[in-house]
Order: sequence, then C-alpha cells, then structure tokens
Amino acid sequence: METLIEVKGLSKNFGALQAVSDISLNVTRGEVLGFLGPNGAGKSTTMKMITGFLAPSAGSVSVAGFDIEQAPLAAKARLGYVPEGAPAYGEMTPATFLDFIADIRAIPAARRRERITEVIGKIHLEKVMHQRIETLSKGFKRRVGLAQAILHDPEILVMDEPTDGLDPNQKHEVRELIKEMAPHKAIVISTHILEEVDAVCTRAIIINQGRLIFSGTPLELAQRSRYHNAVTIIVPAAARAQAHAVITALAGGHTVEEHLLGNDARLTVSGGQTLPIDDLQRRLADAGCPINGFFVEHGHLDEVFRTLTTAASASGEVHRT
Repeated sequence: METLIEVKGLSKNFGALQAVSDISLNVTRGEVLGFLGPNGAGKSTTMKMITGFLAPSAGSVSVAGFDIEQAPLAAKARLGYVPEGAPAYGEMTPATFLDFIADIRAIPAARRRERITEVIGKIHLEKVMHQRIETLSKGFKRRVGLAQAILHDPEILVMDEPTDGLDPNQKHEVRELIKEMAPHKAIVISTHILEEVDAVCTRAIIINQGRLIFSGTPLELAQRSRYHNAVTIIVPAAARAQAHAVITALAGGHTVEEHLLGNDARLTVSGGQTLPIDDLQRRLADAGCPINGFFVEHGHLDEVFRTLTTAASASGEVHRT
C-alpha cells in the first residue's frame, strides 16, 4: 500500500512541558485512522504538526512524499485540514468563503463552479450559502470547515473532531462521506467519540500524555475489553433469580453482572471459558425462563479506553498489536 503520511519521532515542547513525545506512525492510501486520547493528551498538537501549522521540536513529517517543513507548499497542496473549531472568516458567507478557498487552492476557473457546486451538495450547505458564517449554527460552521478541506480533492484529509456539534443525522452524513472518500485517500480523524472508531475507522491509535500507547484495528481494540464476546441475556425481572441460577450452573468461573431495566433484568456473563451459547439457551428454555433478548457483546470501547489510558498514566506502558 502507498504510504501518504509518514511520521518519525515527532515531539513538541512548550517550555518545560512536553506535549508530544517521540510519536511515529504511517497512514496508507485507503486507511481511515482514528486518533484517540483524553483531553490534553496531545492530539491537536500532533495534528497541527502533521499539517504544518506547528513546527515540531524534533522528528519529521512526510506528506505524499514531501517533507512538511522542507517542502511545505507541495505538501499542503495535497492536504485537506479541518482544524479544531473549524475557524473561518465570520463576515463571509459560505459562498464567498469557498470561492476564496478556490482562489487559494488555484482551482482552475473552468472547473471551479462545478467543484464548488459538487462539494455544496455533498455537505448539504445549499440553504445557508448566502448567510454570514458568524450567524451559522455550530453544526453548519463545522460543515463549512469540511467543505473547504475537500474542495481541492486532496489525497490526504486530516480532521480534528469532524462531527463535533452535529446532530445524529448530520453525523451519519459525514461518516458516509468519509466512507465514500476513504478508498482513494489517507484520512486521519481525531475524535473523542468512540463510536466513530467502529463507524468509519480501519485503524486506531491512542495517545496519552503525549505518548503513543496503542496502535491496532478497531477489532483489536475491542478484543481488549473484558466484555468482548460476553453474553447478555434480558429476562423479565421476576425471572432474574431463575436465569441467574441457570447461568451459574453452566458458567463456572464467569462473572455475572445484573442490572434492572424497568420490568426487565439484564444479565451479562463475561470472563472464564467460552460460553456454550446453544447449551445456555436450551437450559433457559428447559427451565421455562422467558427470554426477551439474547446477544453477544462486541466489546466496550469506553472501558478499554479508560483501562489503557489509566494504566499508561500509572506505568508508561505502551500497547501495540
């Protein structure tokens, strides 16, 4: 696969504070990399260095084969960037702003109107094109920021919290757009929304206190959860003790967590040996225990995130697959 982003030993110091420490990673064409970390972990600082908006204290960044410091114009011509907060000129309208960006990106006049119209349609900006940007909602400002980033159809797209401020329908639209673009680009998404990793990412990294602590696929991340392949059974609350007895008799060495949900009880079985699901369902049926829901858990990414970042803070441990 063609490597479009290559980061080697990237570090950034602000006086005595080391915001980013010796981060190395590659992103190839066709990859969507989820860039995760707690607030203050160094995500935005790293992305600013990758895009050339901030000079590193050490290390290097190559964008489509061009060093971001040695050949910044060539690198940035192949790069689209949605920064945190999606800043824009508030007194402009989306129409004038995108025309201004087209000038900066040197999009030919013969192609410009067609490309702007195409991007407006993809991002669904039609109804606010002639409204001042400073009067737009947070969600629409975010969409204007995304529109300017993809206007020149870059090979590489770097987005800092791309769905921040969007409602569920708008989030779905942006995620579908990312999936549509992904086969032809290298895309990096900084996010604190863990569901975004499952929704669009092919790989995930986690940084904590400026250090890379995990790199792997979303599945490999989920497999670190103690709830990966856990079995959850939902039964009427009145049948909770009966279901628990059946589970306990079959699932030696497992942990059973119980939660009441209105008139239902939710029992989650994790740990121990692989649970014989067919046998469990049969035994519950033989015991006359009604089942309102039965499913195998994928894994809780929020639990893995907390575990990894807390352990890394305490020990400096790095988790790679």
